[in-house]
Amino acid sequence: MSKLLQGNFSHVINGKSYDAKGAKTLDVIDPATEKPIAQVPIATRQVLDEAVDHAQKAFNTWSRTSWAERAKLVKAVGKEYKDLSDDIAHLLVKEQGKSMPFAQGEVNLVHEWFDRMPDMEIKEQVVYETDKARAIEQYVPLGVSAGIVPWNFPVLLMCWKIIPAILTGNTIIIKPSPFTPLCDVRIVELFNKHLPPGVVQIVLGDDSLGPWITEHPKIRKISFTGSTATGKLVAKSCSATLKRFTLELGGNDACVVLPDVNIEKAAPNVLLSAMFNTGQVCHAAKRIFIHEDIYDKFSKALADVAKQSGVGPGDKEGVMYGPLNNKMQFEKVSEFFAQSQSEGHNFLTGGQITKGTGYFAPLTLVDQPPENSRLVQEEPFGPIVPLLKWKDDEDVLKRVNDSSWGLGATIWGSDLERVEKLARGVEAGVVWTNQAMEQHPEVPFGGFKSSGIGAENGVAGMKGWCQVRSIYLQKSKV
Repeated sequence: MSKLLQGNFSHVINGKSYDAKGAKTLDVIDPATEKPIAQVPIATRQVLDEAVDHAQKAFNTWSRTSWAERAKLVKAVGKEYKDLSDDIAHLLVKEQGKSMPFAQGEVNLVHEWFDRMPDMEIKEQVVYETDKARAIEQYVPLGVSAGIVPWNFPVLLMCWKIIPAILTGNTIIIKPSPFTPLCDVRIVELFNKHLPPGVVQIVLGDDSLGPWITEHPKIRKISFTGSTATGKLVAKSCSATLKRFTLELGGNDACVVLPDVNIEKAAPNVLLSAMFNTGQVCHAAKRIFIHEDIYDKFSKALADVAKQSGVGPGDKEGVMYGPLNNKMQFEKVSEFFAQSQSEGHNFLTGGQITKGTGYFAPLTLVDQPPENSRLVQEEPFGPIVPLLKWKDDEDVLKRVNDSSWGLGATIWGSDLERVEKLARGVEAGVVWTNQAMEQHPEVPFGGFKSSGIGAENGVAGMKGWCQVRSIYLQKSKV
């Protein structure tokens, strides 16, 4: 068990753990056992207001520091974060449920953001010049910002928000999911060992806290990761105060398998792209289109790999796929299983959720369900995936794009020219070819259509934490 589970968990405000004595609390549940492992306080409006006031005060100083100063402090946090990585991964398994290999992968991926994002300074530049004047384009911080973090990747996605926010001179308040607040609290405590008070804070709460944040008049930017339905509410709330927002929302990502693919090599990777984190990934493959020439062989290969994959408690040796994170998500995914059964779909593997302790569901591949079925049209966010046949490139591209979402997609094949042509035709924010889910600080990540607005990461994501200012400088004196 992680040593980070020891001690209290509370808000971190103005550089220290907040005294929440007497506050209402909520339980944090281990999804493998359905038993509470910790309690956290539920914030009131007053607690949020305190955090915002401290963030504003800190901004007045932090925004005037140089990029080099801020980068140095971020790298110092990153160095200590590396030393704590193993303990963070163990705590992540307990609160999120994912297997240890996936937990370690998430925690260790953050190292890249600590190491490389400090070197991604957006420098001012002269964009227009004559003999009489020059014009400078600058990107300056917005002010107090907030990051609303989901429960599927609480460590990675929180750091995606904190690191660029503070590097660009903003202060930030984190609202973690009530299902997975523990790692986030410990990491924010770590930031506060190196940064001035009020620069990075965390406020814990229930479903009331999100709307209080998005409507708060002193918060100038929201970075939200979550469902499309909630994202629309965030956008509507932000519009009342004209605050900036970035939305990274849901997806119904397609995976296209070409007929010339190496089945033995590709099948395990395609399955992983669909079932990673037990399917609880916004850009997981949720519709797998397999060319008709290899459909039978490839679908059998997928089923064989799925049957060999260990499902169980995330801290158990040999387990690759843990439970679903929470009861609400378990019940939603169970509906997809039940509906597929009632509609007579053919299961190549899985298909039946066994009652017992823990929010477990088997890896399930559904053989050619109708294209208008709920399983194909919606996002289960769990380990149940439809397999679909295709024949013609133009037709499959049309089917791939026939969705209100457009977050990501994957294309697998040996004819790289054909693969690239298909990739360029997909209406999605990120398209991977012959790989899946790779992420880097320099590469923007965002969605088309109902999958989001704006981007995380890259120069595009970094600029989302800034406002642009143009300065015209005359060369002559008055």
